[in-house]
This record gives sequence, C-alpha cells and structure tokens, in this order.
Amino acid sequence: MISRRKIDERIRKKEQEIHDLELRLREAKAYIQALNDVVRLMPRGESESAESTDLRPGSLMAKARDAIRKAGQPLHISDLLKATGKEPTRKNRASLGGSISAYVRRGEVFTRPRPNTFGLVELEPTTSGASPAPPSDFGIDDDQPF
Repeated sequence: MISRRKIDERIRKKEQEIHDLELRLREAKAYIQALNDVVRLMPRGESESAESTDLRPGSLMAKARDAIRKAGQPLHISDLLKATGKEPTRKNRASLGGSISAYVRRGEVFTRPRPNTFGLVELEPTTSGASPAPPSDFGIDDDQPF
C-alpha cells in the first residue's frame, strides 16, 4: 500500500509541474502580444499586400486577371466579362466592376486607367518618382549675350 507521504510527494511534484506549465503559458502569451504589437507598428502595405494579392484559382477575379495578362493591356469591363465567360448584363458588369474596384481602391492587383477599363498593377509602367533632369542648355537663350 502507498503511504500518505508518497502521495503527498506526488501531489507536490504535480503542483510544481502545473506551476512550471503556467509560467511557460504566460511567457508564450507575452511573446504573442509582443508580435502583435510589432505587426501593428508595421505599415499596412507590407503585411497585407502579399496576402491579399493572391487570388483564388478559378475565381472570377483570377479569370479577369488572366484575361488582362493575356491581352497585355487594360480591358473594358464588357471585354472582361466575355473573356471570363459571363454574359455582359448590367448585373454582371456591376458585380465584376465592383469587385475589381475594391482591389483598385487598395492599390492591389488591378488598376483603372479609364472609366470601366481595368488593367494590372504588374503591367503598369514603373515611374521612379524623380523628375527628369533638365537639359544642360535649359534656360540659355542663344540670341541673348551674357
């Protein structure tokens, strides 16, 4: 038969094990909280762009993206509907246009170079943001002596 002292010893060991596990749990929760704080400090574009630009394969958005890629230029909403196999009805135009517009507003995947015409961010010409330097003779009038 097990003596009371051995049972008390087992209880103390199990309580110590529980205490150690609770300590590890608090440390893990603090770690998660620190990671969440770091994510909140990051610019939104960094974390969301990679996640949100992945379109579900076979979805209407993925088909529209593929149609624009294939054309190599922005397409009108009616052409996008035809390319995706949808009827060019008012309801379908509104549905596809609204869905694509959500991506346009966030600056992801799609662009809108003209009304009801959608292109892809990846196909847009990149601009460096810097203005080109003026020519070396800019502002010099050949007729006027110095």
